[in-house]
Amino acid sequence: MLRVPDAPVGLSTTSVYPQGTATAFQLASSLGYDGVELMVWTDPVSQDIDEIARLSEQYDMPVLSVHAPCLLITQRVWSPDPWVRLTRSIEAADRLGAGTVVVHPPFRWQRDYARDFAKRIAEMEDETGIVIAVENMYPWRAAGREMAAYAPHWDPTTGPYSHITLDLSHAAVAGGDALAMADAIGDRLAHVHMTDGTPSARDEHLIPGRGNQPCAALLERLAKEEWSGSVILEVTTRRARSTDEREAELDEALAFTRLNLAAAVETAFAVSTDGIAEQVVRRSEA
Repeated sequence: MLRVPDAPVGLSTTSVYPQGTATAFQLASSLGYDGVELMVWTDPVSQDIDEIARLSEQYDMPVLSVHAPCLLITQRVWSPDPWVRLTRSIEAADRLGAGTVVVHPPFRWQRDYARDFAKRIAEMEDETGIVIAVENMYPWRAAGREMAAYAPHWDPTTGPYSHITLDLSHAAVAGGDALAMADAIGDRLAHVHMTDGTPSARDEHLIPGRGNQPCAALLERLAKEEWSGSVILEVTTRRARSTDEREAELDEALAFTRLNLAAAVETAFAVSTDGIAEQVVRRSEA
């Protein structure tokens, strides 16, 4: 028997790039995802929260989480001020019924933003009731040398954050292991970007199972722990030669995740005192 946790499996809207946000809702619905994570970025549709609400209703696809615009290419989306961008992301999550906002650690050159980042994150969570899950990143490398791009560090497990997003592709770029990182995060693990990668300087965001991260083992552990956060497929399909090929890759990613996001349980039979056989189900220790 299998025991499946309550954790929903969603699709990041970036996973359909170069197609847009509207396509992500359509594919998530047709493939059977439980919802989407809205990445707010240069796609104008992603920035229009009224339109996102309309797409969510049209495709009956809830928005599970909102990813704040934190990338280099989104430094002026909504505002050049990172606190404004984060505040608007929280407002979008509240408007859309999403309980989580994903945010990256500050860049080192964002000194004012970085100075009070951890403290202000905690205050915003208390004020709004929205989980703000800080995502693990990775060291930047150039000419064989590492550069410290994030402050105070690319790894939020060393910080005082109450909620953390674990991204397996980022763990791969950092030369780490997602299971070890999950151990370090402990009960602060609030959100997972399910993807894969290899020990490369590139952030590959492979379909789970195509790299060397312990994707299946992590999902099985989450199931055994009856973890209830969201598992978001954040993968790259930009090399797909057609919509059908992209759809097949996203279908593969979903099937892999659903297959492994289940805990095996043993079924044994015991005889009760009145001689009636009754089924006893217990979680497998294997």
